[in-house]
Amino acid sequence: MTSVIASAAQAAHSVAASLLAKAQIQPGDIIPASEIKEDAPDKATTLTLTGKNIIIGVPGAFTTPCNSHLPAYIEKFDEFKAKGVNAIYVFGVNDAFVMKAWKAHLAPNGTPIHFIADDKGAFVGSLGLIFDASPLLGSPRSKRFAIITEGNKVVSVAVEEAPPSVTVSSAQSILAQL
Repeated sequence: MTSVIASAAQAAHSVAASLLAKAQIQPGDIIPASEIKEDAPDKATTLTLTGKNIIIGVPGAFTTPCNSHLPAYIEKFDEFKAKGVNAIYVFGVNDAFVMKAWKAHLAPNGTPIHFIADDKGAFVGSLGLIFDASPLLGSPRSKRFAIITEGNKVVSVAVEEAPPSVTVSSAQSILAQL
């Protein structure tokens, strides 16, 4: 009975990931207007992109690859600002409590980088950047990506082929594109 329930749950997660995902966003596309949660699960605000922005997607807060992905963005924040970046947003398909705790863990002295909870995967799904991570992480999650925008218009999209990889979405790779 347990294996039947487990199989049904996995199938449901795969269907959910498929339903949430659209075609992957491309340069020239518009980032959809979205409600985001940064500080509290019951406090949503509208994502407003002005100027040049970086939007980063990560599969899981506190996972080893994600813990190694973001420190360079935190350390090089001033270099991003010097290249005209207005804001950096990190999206994880996690709840607001987890994202807030992860930000405090990675930047105990604070950082202006926004750690955003995409608790239902709606935002990354609308970008076509969600995948079924239920075998390892228990549910659909964000692909690892970095998007450069000018306002809400996509300038470039870098998506890792494998979720644990940090190459095309690394801080160094994105800085080189600016």
